[in-house]
Amino acid sequence: MNWIDIGHIDDIPLRGARLVKTPVGCIAVFRTADAEVFAASDMCPHKAGPLSDGIVHGQKVTCPLHNWVFDLNTGQALGGDQGQITTYPVRLDGGRILLDGTTVVRRSAA
Repeated sequence: MNWIDIGHIDDIPLRGARLVKTPVGCIAVFRTADAEVFAASDMCPHKAGPLSDGIVHGQKVTCPLHNWVFDLNTGQALGGDQGQITTYPVRLDGGRILLDGTTVVRRSAA
């Protein structure tokens, strides 16, 4: 994997998100209440709602437009056949957030 440093974990508030602009579109990087980080496409498959503006709860995010809930581990929508969002490998190293650049260039974020 080709890890890219995208910032410090403190740059993202607890239960919040930030956007990373990539050549394939915007990726939302989420921070949970337990200071875990997840990365996924920013666009809800329903009506293209910005998931980075959604509510982070546990290891899930709720779309701000129509309350669809997505598991940040798998990208799978919960509570029905509502589709899936793309997730990206991300990890913490000494408080720095690292995103797998190899996966980003192979997938479309939006």
